[in-house]
Formats: sequence, structure tokens, C-alpha cells
Amino acid sequence: IQIFMITFAERNTENDMEYTVYCDETCHLEHDNIKPMALGAVWCPKEAKDEIFKRLREIKIEHGLKPTCELKWNAVSSAKLAYYIDVINYFFDNQDLHFRTVIVPDKSVLNLSEAKMSHDSLYYKLYFDLLKTIIEPKSSYYIYLDIKDTKSQDKVENLQTHLNQSHYDFDRNMVKRIQQVRSHEIELVGLADFLVGAICYVHRGLQTSTAKLAIIEKIKERSGYNLLQNTLYKEDKMNIFIWKGVK
Repeated sequence: IQIFMITFAERNTENDMEYTVYCDETCHLEHDNIKPMALGAVWCPKEAKDEIFKRLREIKIEHGLKPTCELKWNAVSSAKLAYYIDVINYFFDNQDLHFRTVIVPDKSVLNLSEAKMSHDSLYYKLYFDLLKTIIEPKSSYYIYLDIKDTKSQDKVENLQTHLNQSHYDFDRNMVKRIQQVRSHEIELVGLADFLVGAICYVHRGLQTSTAKLAIIEKIKERSGYNLLQNTLYKEDKMNIFIWKGVK
């Protein structure tokens, strides 16, 4: 683990911190014939987000890309490998940036009917499990989800209600807002897409891209994890949770 990382215990000494949380998911469709699904969140102090957005755009320009070019795992190519490696290094070198992912190794074997749960309900339960660990007392959070569909706003509001209630946050002082956004408009939704895509690629056991494999090796090197197992519950930089079933 890198020495610059901030532990949750250290963060708890800071009262009244505001954080922005940016989320995305991959392989989450019920019948896509892909075993794993994963959700991920990147978060940072609210006061740091503009500088982080600015630096991510500068990295694009340094590598000959347009600043509006969307960072996406599916767009990874060998031609821009140096750019993606710089993004990974920036993430690990910046103590304000944090990532958590929840992974279902094989969504096809989940007995959702026994749990009286639809796949759509599972999707939002996983978001609850993704976000609940991030939230800390004496801090407040503004959470942004990539738009799933035109009918999802009610479920997003329900997700916020459950998060508030589970943290006894009835006045919404901790979870201030959960809002849907379009990923191409928010730099850190793109970073969440990129990181969660890399983790899911590992869990799919794919070997189809030398560039993607090189990126994954860099993530393993910088994080100190093999990406296939749970990290410590309160790991603060690269937090991985393997979700084994409906509870």
C-alpha cells in the first residue's frame, strides 16, 4: 500500500467534510451472457473536484487527445497506453482520490426468486452495499450515478432514503443528494467507468487486449492487490468487495 494513503481513521478526525461520489457500473444487464457484474465509485473532497477535473483534462491534452474525450474502459487501445498509465498513476498519487467496487462473480447463479428480488432490485441493493461503506459520520456526500434509464429516478430516490435511514440520517445531513448524470459530462464518472471496467475484466478472466492487461498490471503494482479478492473492509484507496449472495 502506498505511504501517502489516508486511512478512514485519519479521515474521521476531519469534521464537516464534504465529498462528491461518482458511480458507474459494467456488465450489469441480466441476460448479457457475461458472468460477473460490477459497480464502482470514485470519491474525493468536494473542494478538490475542480482541480481534479482540470488535471484529468490536462493529461488528455498532453497525450494529444481532446479535453472533452470521454475516459472509458471499452475505448482502451495500445495507441494511447501511455495516457491510461498516466491516469492510473495520477489516481494513486492523488491522496484526495478513492475508489470502491462491489463485484458479483457470477450473476447467473443468484437465486433472486427465492429472495423475492428482481434483477433491477438487485442492481440498487448493490449500489446500497457499494455506498454504505463510503459514508462516514460528520461528513456529507453528494452522489452522482450514471443514468441507467428514463424510469430510474424513483429508485434512485428510494436508494437515498435507504442510505439515509441506515445511517440514522433522517435530516439528510450526511447523504445530501443522489443525482443521475450523463457520464460524458463528468470527468470522475469516466474514471469510475475506467477502474470498474478494469476490475471486471480481471474477474472475467479475459486476455484479449495487451493494453488492458498492461493497465491491470499497473493497478496491481500500485495498489498491492491481486484484484480477485476482498480488500480490508476499510481500505481507503482501492477497496474491493466480492458480493457472494442476497442477504
